[in-house]
Amino acid sequence: MSKVFDKSEYDNRLQRVRQALSDRGLDAIVVGDPANMNWLTGYDAWSFYVPQIMVVSLDRDPVWIGREMDAGAAFLTTYMGEADVVPYPEDLVQRDGIHAAGYMADWMKDNGFARKSLGYESDVYYFSAKSLATLQAGLSNATWTDADLTLNWVRAVKSQAEIDTLSEAAVLAGVAQRYAFEHARPGIRQCDLAAGIYQAAISGTEAFGGQATAIPVLILAGEGATTAHPMWTDAPLEQDQTVAFELGGCRNRYNAGLARTLHLGTLPEEVKRTAGAVEEGLDRVLETLRAGVVAGDVHRAWQQVLDRYGLEKKSRIGYSIGVAYAPDWGEHTISLRAREQTVIPENAVMHVMLGMWLDGWGMELSETVHVMADGCRCLTDFPRQVVAID
Repeated sequence: MSKVFDKSEYDNRLQRVRQALSDRGLDAIVVGDPANMNWLTGYDAWSFYVPQIMVVSLDRDPVWIGREMDAGAAFLTTYMGEADVVPYPEDLVQRDGIHAAGYMADWMKDNGFARKSLGYESDVYYFSAKSLATLQAGLSNATWTDADLTLNWVRAVKSQAEIDTLSEAAVLAGVAQRYAFEHARPGIRQCDLAAGIYQAAISGTEAFGGQATAIPVLILAGEGATTAHPMWTDAPLEQDQTVAFELGGCRNRYNAGLARTLHLGTLPEEVKRTAGAVEEGLDRVLETLRAGVVAGDVHRAWQQVLDRYGLEKKSRIGYSIGVAYAPDWGEHTISLRAREQTVIPENAVMHVMLGMWLDGWGMELSETVHVMADGCRCLTDFPRQVVAID
């Protein structure tokens, strides 16, 4: 294992986070999101199923506090020194009546955080209510502030190094989608198709391989396509099914999504008409999406096409994407939806996701795009049309 980016990249990110903390009047923030830990330092391990935090402050380097068994990953994947990697004993793991966050609180108290103004991430999958309560009880003289998404909003603006990595992830998404189109035929089981898709995306190209995406392979076949996120089964694909694939590629934990749809048989008029509306809607969205535009205006461009076709999509049509671990590859910040007032920043990377889940069938079409001052650029080169496979 090795460091993904030069140390200067991480130093720049830390500087931006410190500015955000200073703007909020915080001395430090307790980070529970493993994606934020990775983005800030490069820390990468499947260690987030047990308590772990990263303490980021104005006046010292970030400190990771986690399970002793996983401390080695910090030295392999980050530039952190020994003083900044704090392992807690193995006998604190999943032990009744005691919690590892008590050890974390003691370390923070002993290292000058007892009376500081501390932020915390309140809506993180792997930072439990018990972890927070134990920390706050152990640091009862500190001032605690909900600072959720502070790092997420900072990382919504990507560096060139990140955009290059996301571009590689998008290549892998195209590899996955190409496998799906070449092997989706009546009679093949969804599970066998999913296995091949994973192998293709992880094997990658001669130049680079991939990792498991934060969202699993999604295969929307027949009635399964009437909902947005069905899990694959061992059912075979059938003749005359419309099949949508929401797939992705992952490179150094950076995720790119790509959704496409095919039809097994002669293309029905309803599918053809709906596909035409979605393709036209995506064109309008991509023409509108650029730095400085309001997110709600991007959605309006899509809605105007839907209105003309008499179609409806209630959910948002896109979101910021980047570093992620299961169960989600979105950054939980920018969303493209009606009346959303967020201004899209330059160098955001968005997954523009258009799905239509209809009566008895459905379809999806998406692109991962780099937002620039004068427009946006799709990171994967893959045909958008719904293909009929006889």
